[in-house]
Amino acid sequence: MGETDNGAEAGEQDDHDHATHDDHHRHDAAELGVAVLTVSSSRSLDDDPAGDAIESVLEGTGHEVTIRELVTDEYDGVQDAVDRFVEREDTDCVVTTGGTGVTPDDVTAEAVEPLFDKRLPGFGELFRTLSYEEIGTKVVGTRAVAGVADGVPVFCLPGSENAARLGTGDIIIEEAPHLAGLAGRGEDAE
Repeated sequence: MGETDNGAEAGEQDDHDHATHDDHHRHDAAELGVAVLTVSSSRSLDDDPAGDAIESVLEGTGHEVTIRELVTDEYDGVQDAVDRFVEREDTDCVVTTGGTGVTPDDVTAEAVEPLFDKRLPGFGELFRTLSYEEIGTKVVGTRAVAGVADGVPVFCLPGSENAARLGTGDIIIEEAPHLAGLAGRGEDAE
């Protein structure tokens, strides 16, 4: 009799956990409008393998790239572009590529972090963990960051094509719909 009672309780707990999980994900965005920003002083939109990789992964999974731009490695230009993207009505998420290394002109993290209302440190941690398999200890030189700015998740990836594909395909497409839905919940009430 005790086993049956415990089994029933376990089944009830599983149902409760499942309902809580479903309830937690009810705000997930099915399709995202994503702004993509390439930060580079040496590339153009016609020669932008990392930006192309991000766009390909996003569109291949049913999301829409609503705007795509390139700015040079310059603090104000990066910050202004991301701030402008966050304010767009058709933008649920922003992805940047480039400017996350350690050279003097790598300023993406410095330019974008002041815009964050909330930081998402797990993004950079997970990105570096996944990247370690490919580039080993060189991961210490990447400063991939993410956060939420005015209700919009912003992800800053390195400028290599492989890094852009990894970060977008293995992390962003998995988590951005959930994060965008949660971060934008306050806007639904307005």
